[in-house]
Amino acid sequence: MFTFPNPVNEVVARTVAGFVLVTAIVYVTTSSFWVLVFLLSGFLVRVASGPRYSPTAWVAIHVIVPRLPFGDKPVAGPPKRFAQGIGVFMVSGAALVYLLGFELYASGLVGVLIVFAALECIFGFCAGCHIFRVLMRLRIIPESICIECNLIGKENNR
Repeated sequence: MFTFPNPVNEVVARTVAGFVLVTAIVYVTTSSFWVLVFLLSGFLVRVASGPRYSPTAWVAIHVIVPRLPFGDKPVAGPPKRFAQGIGVFMVSGAALVYLLGFELYASGLVGVLIVFAALECIFGFCAGCHIFRVLMRLRIIPESICIECNLIGKENNR
């Protein structure tokens, strides 16, 4: 039930990042706490179980990606899960400062999320995946967590 797929389809991940990008922009323009709740719930679900129970991932997998002219592009799952975890951290922080009355700071945190979601969606650069690789090189994250990271290739885990 709570397993993360490995490998994951890069095209699906980039499409989900597009949903995150649009939703984050909606938050910045509306300052609606419920948009933060939606973002946070999506990240939590994807960290816990990958795309299986995520409505946005379901739409990406079953509606959008099949209509795109790209095939499957498998990339290692653990770095993508780590990146989703960073999303949980960022949006949790935004929700906390929002509840403390600092909406401008919440918008700033979501603004950072917008930049990273845009990099993933538009250019295929996964900042969280890059951080994951650096932490693996520093041996903070053991190689056993992602043996596939070396097998699939760095070019597929930007």
